[in-house]
Amino acid sequence: MKKAILFMIISTFSFTLMNAFVKHLNSYPTFEIVFFRSLGSLILATTYILIKRIPILGNSRKLMLLRAIAGLSAMSLFFMSLNYLSVGTAVSLRYLSPIFAAIFAIFLLREKLKPIQWLLFAIAFGGVLILKGFDKGIDTTGLLLVLTASVFSGLVYVLIRKIGNSDHPLVIVNYFMFTGTLIGGLLSIGVWTTPIGNDWWRLLSLGFFGFFGQIFMTKAFQIAKTNLVAPLKYIEVLFTILLGVFWFGDLYTFWSLAGIMMIVGALVSNVLVGRRS
Repeated sequence: MKKAILFMIISTFSFTLMNAFVKHLNSYPTFEIVFFRSLGSLILATTYILIKRIPILGNSRKLMLLRAIAGLSAMSLFFMSLNYLSVGTAVSLRYLSPIFAAIFAIFLLREKLKPIQWLLFAIAFGGVLILKGFDKGIDTTGLLLVLTASVFSGLVYVLIRKIGNSDHPLVIVNYFMFTGTLIGGLLSIGVWTTPIGNDWWRLLSLGFFGFFGQIFMTKAFQIAKTNLVAPLKYIEVLFTILLGVFWFGDLYTFWSLAGIMMIVGALVSNVLVGRRS
């Protein structure tokens, strides 16, 4: 368990640094950032797949393509939201995706939810209402962007469930990264901004942090019980808020912190309740 906790800390910190760099690089077009984020992970994942001689095209190709498109939509919208929201708030709101995943699962996977889970989802959305209603610094455009990103992320979770064990996890990720590199590259041609100085390595590091965040999260789930590891994902919210305060000078009111805590607390509780069932 100690090793699993260490792996999750490395994973969440990697994702935190990736999000912070995306926020720092918001002067660049969103799809150019998507391109660099995807390219770095594509190179690393493809290299690993070829070394291990894993079938790179996989089996559930249509589902993996759908997952890639949904994932690309979620990532692009989340990156756009960082132009309007503090990085900690955006990450917190993005974690509403399990709610939308559960709703999609009802219709696509015929899964059922316990009444307590509906209550926890209501509490999480109450946190969103508090954020928007009491914190005047929450931009409506940013809120809509990140909530839509959460919807697409929820769809991603359900599509991965449908793919199941028919394909290696890195093959699924590779479809996503290839799609992001291709579409991100094409959509950034007309608005391309050539990186200057240290921005080159900052942009290239996005794929590195994203890839290793995914790898260490997978390792943690492999060596410890899911119901113990899954709540640790929300450490990313704490890391991101702290980094936002010290790096970007983000300010959080009592109400914004209360809303974030309601969202995170309700969703961690939902993980625990869901795993027991």
